[in-house]
Amino acid sequence: MAYDLQVTFDSADPHVLADWWAEALGWETEPSDEAFIRRMIADGQASEDDTTVHHGTLVWKDGAAIRHPDGTDRAPRILFQLVPEPKAVKNRVHLDVRIGADDIEAVVERLTAKGATFLHRGRQGPQTWVTLADPESNELWLSQ
Repeated sequence: MAYDLQVTFDSADPHVLADWWAEALGWETEPSDEAFIRRMIADGQASEDDTTVHHGTLVWKDGAAIRHPDGTDRAPRILFQLVPEPKAVKNRVHLDVRIGADDIEAVVERLTAKGATFLHRGRQGPQTWVTLADPESNELWLSQ
């Protein structure tokens, strides 16, 4: 049996990091259902402390997600969840972002202008990649 999966990043600021990754990948952030959140608060299933306002919208404080813009399960949903501790060590898992025919240097420039950090370039045979870190130091590789 095959299973669906979701990729989850621990984050100090999940909504801001979700926005960054959505822009980096050309994906979309999942919209908030303010009516549902207010209903959960009114029913005693949640409290105001469980929420925050992001870009003028009431959202759950503990997480934000992004998804591929075509609305299918072509790629896994990516969730960013609030954690209290800062990142302390190198990632043991990272996303490989295959940018296709786009110019890698232009993408590196765009992402570093948006807060990514250039880490290094890699090569294995004919394959090359650029390793960056997102604004919270999670690594990503850009390749064609």
